[in-house]
Amino acid sequence: MIAPAATKEKKMTIDRAVLMFAGFMVLASLALGVLASPWWYLLTVFAGLNMMQASMTGFCPAAIVFKRLGCKAGVAFK
Repeated sequence: MIAPAATKEKKMTIDRAVLMFAGFMVLASLALGVLASPWWYLLTVFAGLNMMQASMTGFCPAAIVFKRLGCKAGVAFK
C-alpha cells in the first residue's frame, strides 16, 4: 500500500525555487573557488548578503524572476 504522502505531488513554489537557486549558487561558487580562482568566493558573499537583505526587506530579485516564469506563490514571497 502506498502512503498518501508519497502519492501527493509537490509543486515548485517561489520560496522553494529561491532556496534551490541560492543553494546552487553557493555550491557552484564554492566549486569554482576551489577549481578555478578564489575570486569566485565573492559570489558566495553576494548570495549570502542577498539572502540577508531579502529576509529583512522582503524584496528578492530572484523571486520576481521565478514569479514571471510561472512559479506559484509560496509563504514568504507573494
